[in-house]
Amino acid sequence: MNLLLLSLGAGAVPGFIASCVDRPAAEVRVGYLNDAARSYPAEWFAAAEREQLAAFGYRLIDIAAGEFEDADAFRAALDGVDALYAAGGNTFVLLEALRRRGSDAVVVERVRAGLPYIGSSAGSIVTGPSAEPASLMDDPAEAPDLSDRAGLGLVDAVVIPHADGALPPYPPELIDRIARTYGDAYPLVFLEDDQALLVEDASTRVIPSP
Repeated sequence: MNLLLLSLGAGAVPGFIASCVDRPAAEVRVGYLNDAARSYPAEWFAAAEREQLAAFGYRLIDIAAGEFEDADAFRAALDGVDALYAAGGNTFVLLEALRRRGSDAVVVERVRAGLPYIGSSAGSIVTGPSAEPASLMDDPAEAPDLSDRAGLGLVDAVVIPHADGALPPYPPELIDRIARTYGDAYPLVFLEDDQALLVEDASTRVIPSP
């Protein structure tokens, strides 16, 4: 498996994709999974995140998992991309959208089969064993149909983004509270906004991502 789990900065993305896809950036098709941000269409970060990725020169293909009729339709959409990028936003909204038609199982299937996966914030959190620690960062009530908070289980730890406390919604006090509340229950990886967790088969390490 090849995963790049971002907090905020996307500086590690070009190197990651180049290591996985042997084609010029302009020929690389990146599926942009935007469900997590769909609750915040007017927020600056939703547009800025997409623009940041587009600036690298990739062909972005917008994908909303929650809008597919079934898992086969979602699977067919992934047939047309070289990598999958799960954008930030509300972690529970993203999980709910993936669960709605069984797209969560498709993501796990494809990533385990070699599809490169890039997550940002919420898109990183959902790859772990549980999204429960994110309940102090995101509002679970925005995903009323989500029956449980189990993650995709692609990585063993729960990524906690924005751990430097630089963004106003996630002050240092909140990050400390997450550590105190969930540190004994789950393995947590705290990522500052200029860091990413790189997963290459059995190797996992934190790298710079300005």
